[in-house]
Amino acid sequence: MTIVNFTPFSALLGGALIGLAAAQMWWLLGRIAGVSNILGQVFGSGEGESSWRLAFIAGLVLAGLGAKLLVPDAVHFSLPGGYGQLIVAGLLVGFGTQLGGGCTSGHGVCGMSRLSPRSIVATLVFMAAGALAVLGLRVAGAL
Repeated sequence: MTIVNFTPFSALLGGALIGLAAAQMWWLLGRIAGVSNILGQVFGSGEGESSWRLAFIAGLVLAGLGAKLLVPDAVHFSLPGGYGQLIVAGLLVGFGTQLGGGCTSGHGVCGMSRLSPRSIVATLVFMAAGALAVLGLRVAGAL
């Protein structure tokens, strides 16, 4: 069994920054910070809509790269399943976000903070599905 190094300060700081970013997106642009919707409509949106969407996605990528450069030991990345597994996982996540009408950032952070019943149900469903998947993998001995 793997022992997880829980660091409450960094978790609290990260959660606060995500909440602040989602609130700023709502206040400044009137948009929900749902990453799957933002990414999914980068090329299918109207005039002027794609620029902020591209900036948002670029910010996500650059923040990760910046963190890796500034604090190399804090950011760990490995791809034990290879790129094939990464592509399949990405397609499954994309399918799930289309099926659920949003992703964890849209429903879990933004929707729940607005007390949206649809987002509360969606968040409960994907959290339960994730817990069941982990349980199933542990029982099968894969984790």
